[in-house]
Amino acid sequence: MAGAAKDTPERPEEEEEYRLSICGKLCYAIGGAPNQVAGSAAAFFLQIYLLDIAHITPFHASLVLFIGKASGAVTDPVAGFFISKSRWTKIGRLMPWMLACTPFTVVSYFFMWYLPPFVSGRVAWYLTFYCLFQALTTLFQVPYSALTMFLSTDQKERDSATAYRMTMEVLGTLIGAALQGQIVASAHVSDHCTVNPPVNTTDSWHDTPSFPDPSDPLSHQGLGLTMKHGPYVKLTTSFLLISTAVQLEQSNFVLFCTHAADLRNHFQYLVVTILVSAAVSIPFWQKFLQRFGKKCAACGISWMIPFAVMLVTIPNLILAYFVAFVSGLSIAASLLLPWSMLPDVVDNFRLQNPHGKGHETIFYSSYVFFTKMSAGIGLGISAAGLEFTGYKPGICRQSSDVILTLKILIGAVPAILILVGLFILLFYPITEESRKETKLALEVLRRSHQSTENLDDHKKDTSI
Repeated sequence: MAGAAKDTPERPEEEEEYRLSICGKLCYAIGGAPNQVAGSAAAFFLQIYLLDIAHITPFHASLVLFIGKASGAVTDPVAGFFISKSRWTKIGRLMPWMLACTPFTVVSYFFMWYLPPFVSGRVAWYLTFYCLFQALTTLFQVPYSALTMFLSTDQKERDSATAYRMTMEVLGTLIGAALQGQIVASAHVSDHCTVNPPVNTTDSWHDTPSFPDPSDPLSHQGLGLTMKHGPYVKLTTSFLLISTAVQLEQSNFVLFCTHAADLRNHFQYLVVTILVSAAVSIPFWQKFLQRFGKKCAACGISWMIPFAVMLVTIPNLILAYFVAFVSGLSIAASLLLPWSMLPDVVDNFRLQNPHGKGHETIFYSSYVFFTKMSAGIGLGISAAGLEFTGYKPGICRQSSDVILTLKILIGAVPAILILVGLFILLFYPITEESRKETKLALEVLRRSHQSTENLDDHKKDTSI
């Protein structure tokens, strides 16, 4: 009886240990907003800025976008290596890196949108500062996103923290796109362009996570194990395709509104509509996936397909705003789901590899790496497609081939990518039932490990 009475009050305390306060979730979530303010502006407006304001060719724009994304992707494992070599400080291991890279990120972002007075070196200018911006933001984003695994061992708490984070990031995206949209719109007026194309004289072509050391054979072994983990491969492949589709929509939407849908004076408001819709729908998707499951919530990503096709075939102002609203709902689902599902994958991996440690960051950094590479390839191909079909920077009316290309990039290509991605997600093996079973099994392993450690400590004390 005494033992039973003793066990009763400890159980709530043990559960309370895994709970996160609202203040803690907000503090974690706010950290992701500044990155999104800058990143959203680049995602929506950098391509049209390079083409119609900086007046560089689509081919060179594709090089800037692809190489910039690739530099950010390559920085993922490099950042993990250097952070793993750094020493602990009074403010932790990660905070010095975040504080050190922030001023340089601000400077690179400023010069990324600066129009230099010279013309011949503009491609090198934008390539340099876009690559710097992508690399520096990666130094912040990878460890920040991996912290989700260390906030709590309770999956519901991690999902809740992820929802807080996604809400703040979408709000940051909204702020960045709204402010930058007004700036770009003010510069991108009809007076800036000419009806006849200019003569082209150029070529027209929690705890802080421990990062694995890539020089360590165990690190390479861990990378191989993660790449062979079936749920991770299916999840990553699915959302690589989906995120590429969303990236194509974002980067080409303003160009489509300007040149293919006669919505030049509304694109900044349409972008704001998309982001407001995404921001307000994050809590809805969080409740939806908790009640109906994460795989079921993925169907919301497909909502943008029929409406985007309608906009391409029937360009209309009212329809455009409706499409923007529905696209925001789909984008919110595509943002929330992978970050909510990755912890489930890591837990599943932990259960299958109970003696493995330090793999959490490998999962997150690998996912970010592949996502950035696929987005860079998609952006590069889309910009190269505009070059091939004869896009002319600085003119008001593009050729019919260019308009057709923009319609394909907005309608057909994202639709195919999303459908294939969702088809792959059907084979994702982690269900709500298996997730609960994994949680219970990990609890048993955790308690067994704690008991073993306590027994070893007791033996050491006895021997002393």
